[in-house]
Amino acid sequence: MKGSREPATDGALLFARYAYPPNALGYCGSDDPATLLERTAAGAVDDELRRTLRTFDGAWPYLELIAHANGIADPLDAQVVEAYWIGNSLLESVDIGRMAASLEVRFRPLLGRGWRKLGDAAGAGALPHHSFHVFGVYPHVGLLRTGVVDQPLYVLDRCRIRWGRVVDADADYALVRSQRLLWDGRRLHLGIPEVERVIIKTGGLGLSRPLHPDDWCSLHWNWVCDRLDAAQVQRLRAHTIRSLNAANDAPSHVLA
Repeated sequence: MKGSREPATDGALLFARYAYPPNALGYCGSDDPATLLERTAAGAVDDELRRTLRTFDGAWPYLELIAHANGIADPLDAQVVEAYWIGNSLLESVDIGRMAASLEVRFRPLLGRGWRKLGDAAGAGALPHHSFHVFGVYPHVGLLRTGVVDQPLYVLDRCRIRWGRVVDADADYALVRSQRLLWDGRRLHLGIPEVERVIIKTGGLGLSRPLHPDDWCSLHWNWVCDRLDAAQVQRLRAHTIRSLNAANDAPSHVLA
């Protein structure tokens, strides 16, 4: 109907769209990614899906932080989920002290003396956005600084949520023009847009809402996760650049 708007996506379904690609690679989440893909593709949101999403223990504490700071009871509220993966105004309400305390509980036992490095990074104005977790928590920026480039750069580029514009699409794949992450020996930066081939569906099952040429979309690893509007692209770009700048400007002892 003319003038109508697509209903807001359920937050659990939105989270699943972004969580499935690393889960399929065995990086995080449940031990049954095939079922997660089936339920996400079907839009089957129920208590079982919500329990499955709690197993993503890298992302879940960030959702709790964002929800608590904004007086939202459900960490899987759609606005909370969007804040973490894409970025929105909810992030600005998160107290940096509370975020640092949460990171300490999660990572000090694992990092030991290395906790000071992560604590310094968290104290530099970080927000609980997925790009902070990729650039600030993972060790790959430090590996780049040691001269190990190819694999760390690949992981950083694929793990971050990317944005791109659809050039062409069929049932299973899309050609999307997006900016790759590059390393010049000192700093990470975004390159000129290039066309890449990414997955829309496998075995008839996919994550994203329907796509058409010229649509903006989000990408995680080698999958299309969702269709984006221009405002979402702007926010995702801004938060990505903010996190990139923080990683680039951090003292070498922080990310080494």
